[in-house]
Amino acid sequence: MKLYYFPLAPNPTKVRLYLAEKSLAGASLSIEPILVNLREGEQKSPAHLERNPLGKLPVLEIDEGDYLSESLPIILFLEEHCPNPPMVGTTPGERAHTLTIERIAELGVLFPMARIVHATDSPLGLPPNPAVAEYSRAALPAGLQLLNDRLADGRPFLMGEQPTVADCTLAAGLQFGRFGKIEVDPGYTHLRRWNDHYRERPAAQEVLVL
Repeated sequence: MKLYYFPLAPNPTKVRLYLAEKSLAGASLSIEPILVNLREGEQKSPAHLERNPLGKLPVLEIDEGDYLSESLPIILFLEEHCPNPPMVGTTPGERAHTLTIERIAELGVLFPMARIVHATDSPLGLPPNPAVAEYSRAALPAGLQLLNDRLADGRPFLMGEQPTVADCTLAAGLQFGRFGKIEVDPGYTHLRRWNDHYRERPAAQEVLVL
């Protein structure tokens, strides 16, 4: 299999964090990483548009000519392919709860972070959009607060004692926020503790660049 990605881009980053966590825990997933340079427009090339007509990343090549796009379906496919160590849960209830928190991390943190960055100083050259940036800045605290409250009991990870895909998504979103110089209120003390702890993990050290 091959994973097409670009460093710092949040959705490829969450997949790469997931893969790093699995690998460092002993899972056997042989996936070749292939860089697609977003800043040089390689995502618009005919070759990449064959992989994903929307020209986005990440893309997982399963077999020649067979591709998956969108980060969460890629992760769920890989989890079925290699379930241990589990990073989405082992029961229907665990999986549902984990994916609920992952969606909150995605839609409540990663997505508004990405919209703020691209609406203010887009690394892809998108035009500024102050209205979108303002709307996203107003929406961001709700997701941050919810996840901060979830961590208030001192748990090391969003779902408890072990990392899950939810932690990968949150870490990817916060890194993109750091790239865009988005200030996160230091009052989210539990979230800051989690962030400091997660960034020390070998998987984070392997993937995160900020």
